[in-house]
Amino acid sequence: MKKAQILVIEDEQDIRDLISFQLKSEGHSVIGVESADKAASVLERGEIIDLFLVDWMLPGSMNGLDFTKKLKSQPKYKEIPVIMLTALTQAENIVAGLDAGADDYITKPFDLNVLQARVRVQLRTAQSEKKESDLLDYGLLKIETAKCRVFVAQEEIILTSTEFKILILLAQKPGHVFTREQFINNIQGENIFVTGRTIDTHIAGLRKKLAEAANMIETIRGIGYRFKDVL
Repeated sequence: MKKAQILVIEDEQDIRDLISFQLKSEGHSVIGVESADKAASVLERGEIIDLFLVDWMLPGSMNGLDFTKKLKSQPKYKEIPVIMLTALTQAENIVAGLDAGADDYITKPFDLNVLQARVRVQLRTAQSEKKESDLLDYGLLKIETAKCRVFVAQEEIILTSTEFKILILLAQKPGHVFTREQFINNIQGENIFVTGRTIDTHIAGLRKKLAEAANMIETIRGIGYRFKDVL
């Protein structure tokens, strides 16, 4: 299974550290914060999260339930799994958590092996659904991710490997702003060397090939680029 980046939102440091240690032992990358407000800051700086572990009772302007509702109301996070981890054990609490958008609900105290198994299930399900949906359809622009084919107004256009990687990175997260550094980190590899300036050059070439669909890639001055949020 592909290793994931997991955001753990838990105000009790001992529990947060224990969860983080266990998840890291399975190879996952973990970001731990003590409030929903700080979790929002993590998302605002552009971190790509594959799964959220959210405590219900959190300090600050939002509790875990409110955070989950807000998260799931946004198209770019709607399909990202959320596991609520809380001491609230009543049936009505569980129902409220699931109705808010949580994909699973684990009550405290919990067994770490059970938690890890639940995480594996959610990641496996999310990855399976992603593989099944290999067509990104934005009307004028269609991308067959598995076949690496791109169509504009039903005509196939030929992209370089780097151009395709840039387009996929953007198109899979409509509305998400990517910095030049994030592009470099995601597309740099064997026989591919890019810098901030070459990213701009690749974007310009990509827009030219996209022709009438070029406006789907938006420039965020001083930051980077994003794919037009069409959802």
